[in-house]
Amino acid sequence: MQPSSTIVIGRTLELADVHRVARHHAPVLLAPAAREELGRTRRHLEAALVRGETIYGVNTGFGALSETRIAAEELGALQRNLLRSHAVGVGPALAGEIVRALLLLRAHTLALGASAASPELTEFLLALLERDVRPIVPSQGSVGASGDLAPLAHLALTVIGEGEAWFQGQVLPSAEALRRAGLQARALGPKEGLSLINGTQVMTAIGALAVVDAAELVLWGSFCGVHTIFKPAHVRYWQERGYRVVALDLDTPRNRQ
Repeated sequence: MQPSSTIVIGRTLELADVHRVARHHAPVLLAPAAREELGRTRRHLEAALVRGETIYGVNTGFGALSETRIAAEELGALQRNLLRSHAVGVGPALAGEIVRALLLLRAHTLALGASAASPELTEFLLALLERDVRPIVPSQGSVGASGDLAPLAHLALTVIGEGEAWFQGQVLPSAEALRRAGLQARALGPKEGLSLINGTQVMTAIGALAVVDAAELVLWGSFCGVHTIFKPAHVRYWQERGYRVVALDLDTPRNRQ
């Protein structure tokens, strides 16, 4: 494995960044400006609750229960129950590299500051990446563009110490995996469960790595084609005059490592 530079979330991510974190375990940091913005939006939400404002999914129920007001002391339980009720995925677990890409993309989405999640929640996802704790996420159950609600709920269960996670070659109860990794499960605050599952980062993670692989296949296809068609003298000619252009046109994240 070649050394990878630190990826900073809270600003634009590239395919290469997803690839480096998922497959080469590149370190990830939360941009200081993003952390400040997370704190600001979190305080804005908390102030709205203190004022007694009604906010869907924060101090109300969901769906048909949207007009049911939830007591302040039950807001954390509301978020936990949201995760438990949606963690109904089935099928084989997603590959570890996809789960790592998913953790990165979910942390990045929160870091953009529009979800009113606390900075500590985003940093907890980064801690899972750093210590390579991978939630067990079933591969079936997404509702597509309406949201990867079920698979993201399985990821989020590990955050609260429930469900299962892979750590150092073993599938363990999440609470035990966190303990061995030196982490403590988080108690979710208002809206944080919703912030963890409301998105399409599962399909984005799968798609991002697929694009990286496809680009690499094109590169190697071009390379093999040149060496099959041309004689050594021709290859030297292209190496001197044209190979660099081909390499630039077909550059891939993995090729830049």
